[in-house]
Amino acid sequence: MNGAESLVRSLLASNVDVCFTNPGTSEMHFVAALDRVPGMRSILGLFEGVVTGAADGYFRMADRPASTLLHLGPGLANGIANLHNAKKAGSGIVNIVGEHASWHLQYDAPLKADIEGLARPVSGWVRTSPSSDTVGADAAAAVAAANGSPAQIATLILPGDTAWNECTAGAAEALGRQQPVKAMSSAIENAAKVLARAKDEPTMLLLGGRALRADALEYAGRIAARTGAVVASQFFSPRIERGAGRVPMFRIPYAVDQALEAMKRFRHIITIETGEPIGFFAYPGKPSLMKAEGCQVHGVCAPGGDGKAALDALASAVGAKAGEAKVQLPVEMAMPSGPLSSANIAQALAVLIPENAIVVDESITTGREAMGVTAGAAPHDMIQNMGGSIGYSPPVATGCAVACPDRKVICLTGDGSAMYTIQALWTQARENLDVLTVIFANRAYQILRNEFAGVLAGTPGPRAMAMLDIGRPDLDFTALARGMGVPASKVTTTDELCKAFADGCREKGPRLIEVVL
Repeated sequence: MNGAESLVRSLLASNVDVCFTNPGTSEMHFVAALDRVPGMRSILGLFEGVVTGAADGYFRMADRPASTLLHLGPGLANGIANLHNAKKAGSGIVNIVGEHASWHLQYDAPLKADIEGLARPVSGWVRTSPSSDTVGADAAAAVAAANGSPAQIATLILPGDTAWNECTAGAAEALGRQQPVKAMSSAIENAAKVLARAKDEPTMLLLGGRALRADALEYAGRIAARTGAVVASQFFSPRIERGAGRVPMFRIPYAVDQALEAMKRFRHIITIETGEPIGFFAYPGKPSLMKAEGCQVHGVCAPGGDGKAALDALASAVGAKAGEAKVQLPVEMAMPSGPLSSANIAQALAVLIPENAIVVDESITTGREAMGVTAGAAPHDMIQNMGGSIGYSPPVATGCAVACPDRKVICLTGDGSAMYTIQALWTQARENLDVLTVIFANRAYQILRNEFAGVLAGTPGPRAMAMLDIGRPDLDFTALARGMGVPASKVTTTDELCKAFADGCREKGPRLIEVVL
């Protein structure tokens, strides 16, 4: 058994059986090992940002890591933007990067790079295997790190000779997952005292991570019903189980002025698996912290901890009982009609999102209204971009579909964002993944036009506007999709959108709708 085979065996023994990959010469022995060691599902991406984003989406839905296989420093560098997003989302990934053979590094070959230096900013764990004998144990350690509390990106760098050399020691046994960090009893006691005063001192129960799953939200709803606290989330969350029959939440607005207005009444914020609310960007003359002056923040459970257990304990501490939580009622809406608008698009989504769907949202400006309108839609999961690097949604949707082949995945994205990782469509076609991609084509980086004003940069002139415009020529997403094997249609009215969306949800396999705005 060589080092490459020990890698695959160790990953499989550690319950990592999916590998998103874009390999090169240094990784060919690992590719060969896939033929000799059965059990690993290997999925090719045509760009490393698709590979790393898919691994992020897989973890968010499967609650266990997939692996990636990337080629040297440039391959890792191409995938870093979506590793950044994955890190901010708290996703666990076993990130495997090939390296030149150890004896070749001294010659400064064209592809030589500081792989460890590239990996550290987006990884919680980095290691370079010194020999084929250590690869199995190193892989098991990487899985344990990725599965830790909190979950993290573990990057294992494997020189070529560690792959092709024979092992004199077998692959190590998989290491067990660390237990989630438990909330401290003193923090629960303090939060219970704060909640006892919530009717007089308005209190927000701010949730993140797995505290946004339906079972944990039920405890939060009990607490809110008993104490008068407001259940809330940050503007972006890694995964929310929402819709009719689930506990609804207030979402802190994105815009600083709106957030400050919404937050001004709260005197206390209790955080579960998240931190205090901060602005996405800095703006001249505006604060970074989106809370009222004097508002106290009480941390109960850090990111990666057991938010459900913390909420259970907190519900008991305040005397909240089962059945007290108020849940979202279904909202009956008519099918919208007429010209395309943000309001009509949001209403169409609210009516047509199928039960148990996974919605990966990167609609940015066009979909800004959708969250509130879809609160009473059929029960579904909402996946959002925690890191802010655009081009996350098509790859993440790909990974979600691999993790949950029995669920419809809906990817909502803009035309500017989609072009960063449009190659994901090819992977969806090759794997026949059940993903409906909806691209809102406004022919502009509209969010940047808004931000131009927000940072007080003045009125953009013709050269500045050219940097915020992606027309001339207009992109044709139906042609791009069909060229990668994905059936596609173009819509220009709300009626056309509703029909195409309903058809896309009913049909299996990848589909794309270009919504021309």
